[in-house]
Amino acid sequence: MSRRGLLLMGQCMPCIKQNASKIRIRRMELDKNLNMYFKKDDFYFAHDPQKVCKTGDVVLIRELPERMTRLITHAVEKVVYPLGDITDPITGKKVVVGKYREDIEMANELFGKSKKSFDYDKAPPRGRLEGTKDFTHGETYIKYHEDGKDQPFAV
Repeated sequence: MSRRGLLLMGQCMPCIKQNASKIRIRRMELDKNLNMYFKKDDFYFAHDPQKVCKTGDVVLIRELPERMTRLITHAVEKVVYPLGDITDPITGKKVVVGKYREDIEMANELFGKSKKSFDYDKAPPRGRLEGTKDFTHGETYIKYHEDGKDQPFAV
């Protein structure tokens, strides 16, 4: 059976490869002795020259017709869910903790909005804190030793 058109959904992980992203595909594997399923992670390197996905994003990847390199076997199709902006996959509505944002807005209209409440419509997109609190954009590298210095981009 041909699997070339197969799409896989996974989470983007920190990667040190140029023009590639490391994607974790989580599957459930059956242990026949215990008759229970356990998590099994498979890692793929996907071609991503524009760096459209950042660490933590949920992305779709597709297998390439032929390998680009020994490790890069897939290509990033699109970012399904960016990190930090939670969307219910069934309804497509935005979610805050356990409630839809629409329901929170309706309750605010009925009972009045608090002065301290967070306004999601005015919130800036992800990436405004790059370099201060968000280090997902930085070039990652392998940490070979502990020297006591802060190494925010080490893997």
